Amino acid sequence: MAHPTNDLMTATMDKIRGMMDANTVVGTPIEAGGVTVIPVSKISVGYASGGSDFAQKNQKPGNANAFGGGGGMGVTITPVSFLVIRDGNVRVISVEQPAATPVDRVLEIVPEVVDKVSGFVKEKKEEKAQAEAAEE
Repeated sequence: MAHPTNDLMTATMDKIRGMMDANTVVGTPIEAGGVTVIPVSKISVGYASGGSDFAQKNQKPGNANAFGGGGGMGVTITPVSFLVIRDGNVRVISVEQPAATPVDRVLEIVPEVVDKVSGFVKEKKEEKAQAEAAEE
């Protein structure tokens, strides 16, 4: 015979499973003007439940004890970043609080630095090609 606490836990966990899926963490892509934006979120869940059997006042011998129980849950979904895809390039735009340490900050700006250096190198190659074409 299943105890009411088992039913309480099973029902609650089924509801939690129904709310949490991959689309909650990595959202549905949004496309506009050749750019795809994918939201990324962080999920925090807190859950507690409990129950107890207790004898009733004037309970007849052989009768089952009464059960009392309850549960509670809190869920927080926080946006963390967005993946921006444009012309085959992927970029992460963070929306969290600023970096706490210099190392974190360096890791945040590395993609920007790589983009700027790549643009600079491409620009210099184009200038060199134009100069060579003008000489001929």
